Amino acid sequence: MKTQSEYTVPLLPLRGILVYPSMVLHLDVGRDYSVQALEKAMMNSSEIFMTTQKDVSIEEPKQEDLYQVGTLTKVNQMMKLQNGTIRVLVEGMRRAKIVKFQDTGTYYSVFIETFDKNFEPDAETEALMRTMLDLFSQYINQSKKISNETFATVSDMEDGGKAADIIASHLPLRLPQKQEILETIDVKQRMRKLIELIKNEQEILSLERAISKQVKKSMERTQKEYYLREQMKAIQKELGDKEGKTAEVHELREKILNANMPEHVANMAFKELDRYEKISATSSESGVIRNYLDWLISLPWSNATVDDLDIAKAEKILNEDHYGLEKVKERVLEYLAVQQITQSMKGPILCLAGPPGVGKTSLARSIAKSLGRKFVRVSLGGVKDESEIRGHRRTYVGAMPGRMIQGMKKAGTINPVFLLDEIDKMSSDFRGDPSSALLEVLDPEQNHSFSDHYIEEPYDLSKVMFIATANDLSTIPGPLRDRMEIISISGYTEMEKIEIAKNHLLPKQIKENGLNRNQLRVNADALQLIVRRYTREAGVRSLERKLAAICRKTAKMIVSGKRKRVTVTAKNLEDFLGKPIFHYGQAEMEDQIGVATGLAYTAAGGDTLQIEVSLSPGKGKLMLTGKLGDVMKESAQTAFSFVRSKAEELGLPDDFHEKYDIHIHVPEGAVPKDGPSAGITIATALISALTKHAVHKEVGMTGEITLRGRVLPIGGLKEKSLGAHRAGLKKIIIPKENEKDLDDIPESVRGELAFYPVTHMDEVIKIAIVGEEQ
Repeated sequence: MKTQSEYTVPLLPLRGILVYPSMVLHLDVGRDYSVQALEKAMMNSSEIFMTTQKDVSIEEPKQEDLYQVGTLTKVNQMMKLQNGTIRVLVEGMRRAKIVKFQDTGTYYSVFIETFDKNFEPDAETEALMRTMLDLFSQYINQSKKISNETFATVSDMEDGGKAADIIASHLPLRLPQKQEILETIDVKQRMRKLIELIKNEQEILSLERAISKQVKKSMERTQKEYYLREQMKAIQKELGDKEGKTAEVHELREKILNANMPEHVANMAFKELDRYEKISATSSESGVIRNYLDWLISLPWSNATVDDLDIAKAEKILNEDHYGLEKVKERVLEYLAVQQITQSMKGPILCLAGPPGVGKTSLARSIAKSLGRKFVRVSLGGVKDESEIRGHRRTYVGAMPGRMIQGMKKAGTINPVFLLDEIDKMSSDFRGDPSSALLEVLDPEQNHSFSDHYIEEPYDLSKVMFIATANDLSTIPGPLRDRMEIISISGYTEMEKIEIAKNHLLPKQIKENGLNRNQLRVNADALQLIVRRYTREAGVRSLERKLAAICRKTAKMIVSGKRKRVTVTAKNLEDFLGKPIFHYGQAEMEDQIGVATGLAYTAAGGDTLQIEVSLSPGKGKLMLTGKLGDVMKESAQTAFSFVRSKAEELGLPDDFHEKYDIHIHVPEGAVPKDGPSAGITIATALISALTKHAVHKEVGMTGEITLRGRVLPIGGLKEKSLGAHRAGLKKIIIPKENEKDLDDIPESVRGELAFYPVTHMDEVIKIAIVGEEQ
């Protein structure tokens, strides 16, 4: 390559085409800048530089919008047309590159560097030339779109670079590929690139031919099948034969008539059936329509079970299947009573909220049994896709209805008990929010016309009794929670667990392990010990597993011949279950100074919490230990501030907080503790330690404290009271505002505990501190 010359010429940007050297081309020019450039060229030497735009949509290109390598051309002829455009005949002369770009205001001018052709034939060039011409000849024979005259012209050329340019101009290459050839100055390299491009085009032509043959063959087969199918229809019509698709369509029509669909749904079904009858059986659309019709036919549109409205019978079934859970049972019986009076009522939407293992799912099954309804369970745990609820549109491959419609098909009636299990475990992602899709399902004002994307027609869910279960209400979105009636199942008391084990779990495990009642007996004291020392839960799953372990060991003893019958007592329980796993809080043996007994709520029920305070000479530092949460730390700070404000009344020196370091500790430091109910307990322990007055050993307390000493209400009083009773406490101090919750506490516990409702810390001191009683 060598530079021939450098000079300034007008620029004509091209859109969608390019000009090679030695190439003659007609162009229509209409842009003002281009027209001015042409006129300027004609005024001088008729030379103009042409290069291609990178983006054809740009009306006024700048330098960065143009390829920098183009062709210096000569305008041989120019003619104005009636529409205002100019038609020119140009001839490519040499490759050139933009060195400097200038906008004169009326046209573009460029300072260019041109390149010599510089063709020097040798053996390698000759070999490349022959290969290129041979491949071009094969391509012409395959495509049939390029004349033999073109090949004759090219084959007579001695200049390989010029031949490559001519061939490139006739190939159906994309513009960037053509530009790449133009930008390749070296002749050998240009021919090599063109050889690769011709090979690629040959492969594409071969593929096009193969595809064309396949399409033609497929069309011929389809036409043949259509002809034979029409002949078959004619023969069947003549013979009165109902076999084949005709019989199938007739059968589907009968099923639609017998499905008791609403009129608008039946019309849609018949419309789809007509389409199905006309479409070829080999068409993919045929299978989609058939599947859709099957769903419409199999759904219950009017078939309903008759509710068993015998309240006494329903109550008996619920009591047999479940011990306790009075609020849920009462709500079901209320529904039955109203149903019996009105004979028509929308299905209630209940949400059973509580810890795992308290019997939420089995309770829903018992409700269905007591009502005499079908039971359907759908697990929503881990559901992320909105289509799981609303279904997929039929345009998708493998589309299906959502879980609601699938459940209704499974039930076969329009009024089942529908359990939405683990409704709090749903989540959302880019596929949508399933909890939002449930809003329509669980809204009594909307679910009479539930819309599933697959079924498309409105479906009535208003007669369904929806029951949802959840472990954590806080993870359920507010709008969804608002549509449900929340019934909290906080867990079973110790007495309830013993009764459940005795009447339900133990008989079940004895039966499942192949035993009978005579072979295994578990005493009440052993059951109580299992509940207290081997399980710690709100429900009864772990309890059932422990009973199953006892049954298995019993079966082994009987099979091995060691025993014929086994009785499990508190004394020999360790032989079956090993050493106790858990311990529970117990009341102090004597009155203690600086130690107060608080009541705590845990997921496994209530327990007691000893809060200890010790004083040591120091500078008033307050230490809190025992892995306390932020709320409990704030309760301790509040209690300390209250004690300082009451220093004079308590007989404490004003500067006591500057003489002592105060250490507040809650034992079992490995267990996290938090919650707004330990304020009065911490304050009592502080006052006891500072005044050297002991705290009554039989007193337990729960309540939050303010800086002024007011006692605020707490939650979980039932569980806390049961924990206090189990620990052997006799007196319980509770906030005055929690008096209303005393009705929830079992009578057996209420009769053995004395409750003291208080509104201020002064009342707590009088009850809890020895020597302060009045």
